[in-house]
Amino acid sequence: MSLRFRVPLLLPILVTALGALAAAQVPSLLEHAGIAYSSSAPADAVASLQHDLDAGTVTLDFDPAHGYLPAVLRALKVPVASQGLVFSKTSLQLDRIAPWTPRAIYFNDDVYVGWVQGGPIMEIATADPKLGAVFYTLDQHATDHPKFERQTQTCLLCHNSPQVTSSVPGFIMRSVYADRYGYAIPTAREVVTTDQTPLERRWGGWYVTGTVGSQRHLGNVIAPVTAHEISNVPNYEAGVDRSAKANVTDLSGLFNTKPYLSPHSDAVSLMVLAHQTHIHNLITVAGYAARTGSPDQQVEAAVDRLVKGMLFAKETALTAPVKGTSDFAAEFVEHGPRDHQGRSLRDLDLEHRLFRYPLSYMIYTESFDA
Repeated sequence: MSLRFRVPLLLPILVTALGALAAAQVPSLLEHAGIAYSSSAPADAVASLQHDLDAGTVTLDFDPAHGYLPAVLRALKVPVASQGLVFSKTSLQLDRIAPWTPRAIYFNDDVYVGWVQGGPIMEIATADPKLGAVFYTLDQHATDHPKFERQTQTCLLCHNSPQVTSSVPGFIMRSVYADRYGYAIPTAREVVTTDQTPLERRWGGWYVTGTVGSQRHLGNVIAPVTAHEISNVPNYEAGVDRSAKANVTDLSGLFNTKPYLSPHSDAVSLMVLAHQTHIHNLITVAGYAARTGSPDQQVEAAVDRLVKGMLFAKETALTAPVKGTSDFAAEFVEHGPRDHQGRSLRDLDLEHRLFRYPLSYMIYTESFDA
């Protein structure tokens, strides 16, 4: 057996070892007295739900097919229509993720939920007003007392990156070029997706449902050979024809969608997800800079990046209308506060840009208030 196929078997051992290493070398920024990431009690949606579970005022029903997923989504008010499907092996449970069994991700303004077919755990991340991204797992076996276990080591191996999250606990939406097993091809340039990412560089390793007109993206595209077979071929993805995969509205011909709560991986939802994760991270960077007594110029730089992000500076323009396939867009717009003229920061454009008004709805979150 080659090393690439032994990796999933070795994962638990590697995670344990790396987790121990992370515990011994926790970045000082996280444990600064103004943050105290590991020792502070989170004040997020999952912590609140766990309090209610412990008090017996809330219960979670166990579903034989999906475990606690439907109950958790209801309890945390996370819409099923937000579902995005990722087939690249870019998650803790990579041994169960493949183009034929993608990972499902659901989200609302503050919570992100990851579910894998047959996975022993669910992965949940929340935006804490002080701590930034906080990570939990939930055992996917029926019990009378479900317990969200906070993860302060393993998840931070990826989600506390100087290059990706600016050394704060953050959220990551990647675009990679994946082979037929879901492994990312090392020579293909990986992209962390934000509002500034051109559509042609987005959604690699994701399934995408929706129409984008003449625009192209990396969604639904799978390399015809394995990662190790083309690892020495630079810019391999540049020659791939993405035309046939750009306007897919039905995924049933690509894999079995029946095990999922929804058959969609909505393009509009994925665009909102990219914006939201980016702004959450910018909020956390600014908050950390202020709470840890960073130099004034560092605080000002963090605030400047946040302001530009919330005003959609250098946002990639759409050259054709984008239309999703689920109810996500309609449901998303309904939740926004409106002014006396009926306008909301959640109103979508989808013809020339993502949102109609160039100020982020994230201004209404507790994280921004904090």
